[in-house]
Amino acid sequence: MTVLTFSLIIVLALVAIAVKRVPVGQVHSLYRYGKPIRLLQPGTHVVLPLVDRVGHRIDLGGRTLRFDAAVTEAQPLHGTVYWQVLEPERADAVIEEADQLIRRSVLDALHTGAANQDEPRRDVAARLKSSLNQHLRARGMMVTRVELEAA
Repeated sequence: MTVLTFSLIIVLALVAIAVKRVPVGQVHSLYRYGKPIRLLQPGTHVVLPLVDRVGHRIDLGGRTLRFDAAVTEAQPLHGTVYWQVLEPERADAVIEEADQLIRRSVLDALHTGAANQDEPRRDVAARLKSSLNQHLRARGMMVTRVELEAA
């Protein structure tokens, strides 16, 4: 293999890793030397090879999170939280811990405003959704729906 073909292969490899394609419905956060520099919107982008890297692939579509909570010993609660990212700039910092953050917020909200046995599930779900959105809006995320299941 000659030096010219070896150089050509290296250049083609660098060009290949410099081109990033972001699918529709996603945003990728671009990091340079470990610090976020910008978000890559859907489409094709050219980045600096070996310097820039994609930190997070943020899905802008809806996500689900199932939870099990014991409000009281006699009242276990199971449900699903439907949520999505609205502001990827804010969500980028916490996107890896989003599921734990939501789960912890659900448990906190349930224990703070413990539901009585007679309260309808849809009222508990509405209260839970409102409480979650108060915590998550500042982080660029929003809960769209909370469904509670019978124990």
